Amino acid sequence: MAIPALNEARHVERCLASLMESDPFCERVRFVVADGGSTDGTREIVHALAQKHRNLVLLDNPEMLQSAGINRVVLDLSGPDHRILVRCDAHARYPKGYVRRVAESLAARPEAASVVGVLDSRGHNCFQRASAWVVDTPLGSGGSAHRGGTRSGWVDHGHHAGFRLEWFRRLEGYDPDFSHNEDAEYDVRLARAGGRLWLDDDLRTDYVMRPTPRALWGQYWRYGKGRARTVLKHRLRPRLRQIAPALSLILQGLCLLIAPFWPPALGLPVLYLAVLAAISIVASVRMRSLCGLWAGVALLIIHTAWGAGFIRGLARGRDGA
Repeated sequence: MAIPALNEARHVERCLASLMESDPFCERVRFVVADGGSTDGTREIVHALAQKHRNLVLLDNPEMLQSAGINRVVLDLSGPDHRILVRCDAHARYPKGYVRRVAESLAARPEAASVVGVLDSRGHNCFQRASAWVVDTPLGSGGSAHRGGTRSGWVDHGHHAGFRLEWFRRLEGYDPDFSHNEDAEYDVRLARAGGRLWLDDDLRTDYVMRPTPRALWGQYWRYGKGRARTVLKHRLRPRLRQIAPALSLILQGLCLLIAPFWPPALGLPVLYLAVLAAISIVASVRMRSLCGLWAGVALLIIHTAWGAGFIRGLARGRDGA
């Protein structure tokens, strides 16, 4: 079990408790928190919990990136008798029996090289709750099956839950240079090597959204750049839903540039803002809370930050950070 972490003091104890204390099966599982040099008390929290749980290990991850941290867990702490790697995020909370169900899902699908699960977005403050609502809609996720999905099946990408270590080692793990989108990049290599990916909709995770507009912007900016690096590295032809935010950003920017000379060009930006306003109203009704008014703002951030990050990533090339 690998849990990469960096400054997750607000979440790591709750995450570990949800994993370790809900199922006797976990007493036989080694949990490793690969810490990238936290300075907010994360390390101290994990160290204290390790005194209570002998199967919990704190591992240094000097490369700081979660991709490198997971690779280090496999390299340093897995042996020839280990068959399965479960990946979890310190920012999430897991349902009872999650680790056991990942192992059972892999056992039930011997043809699967990996299994992925579903993210159910959650939030505490108004902005988080509205972000969580909108990101699980097709407009927020582009229709990704692992975002609030309700159907199991074979997929080409998803939120990583469990790996067969024989496949993980064969592919030499994650690309340790990827700070984001490392899961999608791994899935590309897996598919090209003949591996298959099973989405199990019983493997559900409560994912806590970023608490502020600035934090959400930074997250999706990095997501966009990571996707661009994957596209360039593997010379992929991205799907329309994947590049729609970037195309929308370019088109709206062009409209604003030519609007002083041709005012009807403002029609597209105005229509987009009207859609965002409508989404805020719908979210407020569905959520039965005025917090839903943040939904349009969150969607604007998701689209714009992802699109801008994708464009920046393409401009900087395959090795651009």
